[in-house]
Amino acid sequence: MKIDVGRKLYSIKEMYTLVYHGIRTVPYTSKAKRNNELGSEFIERIMLAVTEVNGCEICSYAHTKMALEAGMSNEEIQNMLSGVMANIPSDEIQAIMFAQHYADSRGKPARETWNRIVESYGLNKSYGILGAIRIIMMGNAYGIPWSSFANRLKGRPDRRSSLLYEVEVIIIGSVLIPFAIVHSLIASLLKLKIIDFKS
Repeated sequence: MKIDVGRKLYSIKEMYTLVYHGIRTVPYTSKAKRNNELGSEFIERIMLAVTEVNGCEICSYAHTKMALEAGMSNEEIQNMLSGVMANIPSDEIQAIMFAQHYADSRGKPARETWNRIVESYGLNKSYGILGAIRIIMMGNAYGIPWSSFANRLKGRPDRRSSLLYEVEVIIIGSVLIPFAIVHSLIASLLKLKIIDFKS
């Protein structure tokens, strides 16, 4: 898998926000899956597309296995991890492109792109898609420093990272997870808005 050495890593503040938003939208993805609005292959395509943008080695490995188990071909998986979006079902392309846009904008998509997703898929399915994107972004945000730390121990450090960043995320980032979860549960109870847009 290629690693985008120019891709800026997530700050602790961004990681907190990713966990907060991810926990808020997990139920929507679960509901969309239960209602057969999102199949396993569709979800894995979303996750592979986001992982390709963020360059998370450990997530690429894990989701390659899950995508194979979901029924995707090895060729399609490798294409997606290389940024080649070939052979994607036509009814999923818009969601995959939105997933990449969402990841590339670091969770602050353009309002117009979200509106087009809702028009195409309906609100419930769109929230399910958003939840799948956010789940993998949480994984990427934590997976990248863990992968970088493991590779550093093997003598193959990630040029985007530093030992200080990896240790900071592993320790402080992990401590912040319960606070982000509680914050997201309170926000859900108060029915606060689900998505933010770039200004």
